Amino acid sequence: MSTLKIAIQKSGRLNEESIQILKDCGISIDNGNDQLKAEATNFPLEVLFLRNSDIPQYLIDGVVDAAIVGDNLLVEKGKGIEVAQKLGFSKCKVSVAVPKTFEYNSIKDLDGLRIATSYPNTVINYFASFGMTVDIHQISGSVEIAPNIGLADAIVDIVSSGSTLFKNNLKEVEVILKSEAVLAVSPKINPENQKLIDTLKFRIESVLRARKSRYILMNVPNDKIDEVGKILPVLRSLTVLPLAQEGWSSVHSVIDKDTFWEVIDKLKDAGAEGILVCPIEKMVL
Repeated sequence: MSTLKIAIQKSGRLNEESIQILKDCGISIDNGNDQLKAEATNFPLEVLFLRNSDIPQYLIDGVVDAAIVGDNLLVEKGKGIEVAQKLGFSKCKVSVAVPKTFEYNSIKDLDGLRIATSYPNTVINYFASFGMTVDIHQISGSVEIAPNIGLADAIVDIVSSGSTLFKNNLKEVEVILKSEAVLAVSPKINPENQKLIDTLKFRIESVLRARKSRYILMNVPNDKIDEVGKILPVLRSLTVLPLAQEGWSSVHSVIDKDTFWEVIDKLKDAGAEGILVCPIEKMVL
């Protein structure tokens, strides 16, 4: 039987969240500390723990069939690699930042200047789109310090909260791209393993759908059920069960967690009582 080889970052936040989503998909991985390879016990899957920057080349060469990686890295190094599924975690931006004292008006202010970055291809392509050239100083780490030591006039780097920029007296002036973790697939994957990818993708979609949703149940007067139904974004139709108390029903549905409070307020105004909201482990359509 074929085994799907999937690469993930060997350490850091992306590693932890990648392992978690596989576990949420019902895949049990026997991985100990400092392991570079681990096998799933209940799915034909082998996980390779690799250095983040090496993963795109492993995909291109077909050494691994798939990877969980930031799509910013695919923009930089992964030309021709297909994104099978966006995963919704490890969100960040690749941004241009300059010293706080830099009088910045537009991107043209950086024409011909020195840019420190770990993403040279992304930077070159971005500035070329404005008909500009810049002097690239490629740095593998601690990019933020470059302007302070006179190595560069500006930087391009990953920005999450912006706290690192603030600590280094830098300000974000342009966002080149927004990034998140994705399931990427090798262009050399064989048909048998593509079927395993399709199965994994189906499981991931169910997990992500559940993470974005909440199960809601409430008591509603029968004459208010239609009004409540207009408020709730149902999958197909409301589940309505009669209560022992005459004239009342228990109404069940699914709501988006991001609009939870707005929906709750409307439901209360419509006459709903005893509202319970529960997390959803999986949601299969």
